[in-house]
Amino acid sequence: MAILADETTRIIVQGITGREGTTLTRESLDYGARIVAGVTPGKGGASVYGVPVYDSLRQALCEHPADATIICVPPAAARDAALEALDNGLRLIVIVTERIPRRDVTEMLALARQKGVRVVGPNTLGLISPGRVKIGMVGGPAEDARRAYTPGLVAVLSRSGGMTTELANMLTQAGLGQSICVSIGGDPIVGSTFVDLLPLLEADAETKAVVIYGEPGGVQEEALADYVARQGTRLSIVAFLGGRFVDQMPGQRFGHAGVIVEGKRGSVAGKVQALRQAGIRVAEHLSEVPVLICQALALSS
Repeated sequence: MAILADETTRIIVQGITGREGTTLTRESLDYGARIVAGVTPGKGGASVYGVPVYDSLRQALCEHPADATIICVPPAAARDAALEALDNGLRLIVIVTERIPRRDVTEMLALARQKGVRVVGPNTLGLISPGRVKIGMVGGPAEDARRAYTPGLVAVLSRSGGMTTELANMLTQAGLGQSICVSIGGDPIVGSTFVDLLPLLEADAETKAVVIYGEPGGVQEEALADYVARQGTRLSIVAFLGGRFVDQMPGQRFGHAGVIVEGKRGSVAGKVQALRQAGIRVAEHLSEVPVLICQALALSS
């Protein structure tokens, strides 16, 4: 069963004529995604790799009904783009833009929750259901994505876009295919956290295990541990947390906007402890992830 999107999902790209929009349109089309239209105000009538461009989302939808949108506009324009998507009934919004003002993010996410709309990002490279669809820049060019990602039973949820592909490639090399891989976004506030996505994976009969890539900062990993401890899960979960050195440098920010540690809050050590107490396997080294997944699947079979 496809999760979030599949090869039939009709997609619009808001900000299609920009550098990122043009690149992800080409890569997604080459992978087989159904990008039906793009939007850039003032560029209506143009086309990008054969995809027609419109001045507004409403105009695009009048000609090309769609299910999802990818937003890759400047930070100051992201709120309006997201609200336009929500006003026009799109059910999946993938926000590539990073460093959107937090007030704008909270406003758009609050409205999305009211409307029951799934948001991935901000600051995401997108998602990929191997062999089905690629939405965004995750995995890079289509030929690279096809090598790194293969269909299978393991989901990947990652706070890092680049590590989404790194983990998928490691799993592929170990003969472990993936059901879905989601770059959830590196900003402090994102639309779909680990806890938000886990129930979707629970409901998917094809998914048997999950790999989590966490980082310093925020409480997503602790929230996942609490959820699993309280609710339980049928899925085998393996986590790896990068950036352990950040624990020794409190108050500093590294990499993603969400990677900031203040005292023990958001520390990798605290996250590892919480995950292990919930029964989640935590890899000490990245190379251990496929081994732990194989062990977990063997025990659950």
